[in-house]
Amino acid sequence: MGYFLGLILVLAALWLGLSGIFKPLLLTLGAISILISLILASRLETVDKEGAPYARTPQLLAYWAWLLIEIFKANWPVIKACVSARLDINPALVKVKTRCESDLAKTIFANSITLTPGTVTVEVEGDKLLVHALFEESAAPESFAEMDERSWKAADGAKKVKA
Repeated sequence: MGYFLGLILVLAALWLGLSGIFKPLLLTLGAISILISLILASRLETVDKEGAPYARTPQLLAYWAWLLIEIFKANWPVIKACVSARLDINPALVKVKTRCESDLAKTIFANSITLTPGTVTVEVEGDKLLVHALFEESAAPESFAEMDERSWKAADGAKKVKA
């Protein structure tokens, strides 16, 4: 029930934030659209801990801040390779084993790899991810260990610590 109420609050805040208009007609239409969204979400059974991860917001925000810094750091070698006269890349495919258990954690980890310049998650199969990297030296599975650990803590680790 708490996740359901959290979803109502998030949808109402999103509606008010995006519209910025407080006329009765628009507020009524907003309430109707939120009601329809909630009915559909409950029929699809998507209102759960993964569908509404409000309890993990601080961990996710900390992870996104760390990821943003990593993205900026990873930009430099890619920009250098693109601008240089000779193409200094050595592409590689590597399988990376992940600690992540839930679909949410695996998705965060796979998307984080893809967001980082020079790497793309090609496939997720069980607890292994197939990653394509522009530089073989940075494609070692150990180079993804910190990202794996942090994404696990942001999604799965919070519930393990509280349990």
